[in-house]
Amino acid sequence: MTKRDLDNLTYRVIGAAIEVHKALGAGLLENVYHECMKHELAHRQISFQTELIVPIRFKDIVLHTDLRCDLLIENCLAVELKAVAALLPVNEAQLLTYMKLLKVPKGILINFNCVNLFKQGQKTLVNDLFRNLPKD
Repeated sequence: MTKRDLDNLTYRVIGAAIEVHKALGAGLLENVYHECMKHELAHRQISFQTELIVPIRFKDIVLHTDLRCDLLIENCLAVELKAVAALLPVNEAQLLTYMKLLKVPKGILINFNCVNLFKQGQKTLVNDLFRNLPKD
């Protein structure tokens, strides 16, 4: 996977989120948007896992926790969905945690409770794994 491939995938996933937001608007519960995102991603033939349990590997053991990544797209892009008044630093920390534990280079934090999802409702995060990907 190259940076360009991952950027294109990110664009497609954000496009799916915009389509869901355009159809439903703001003000619904997160699980409604989650179900619609799963449908839209499948419609766009984007492979994903949903509510993936995020294991913690520590000193040669795997600890089981209640950490669940909303969507893991094509095993390289973590997506965390929200429907909140405002995104908080803890939301970014949650996504960064998933990215690190799942060893994925990029993540998208999507908040459906906004007027314009493209401008206000999404934030893309990268880590060192992304910086080390080839450009093309």
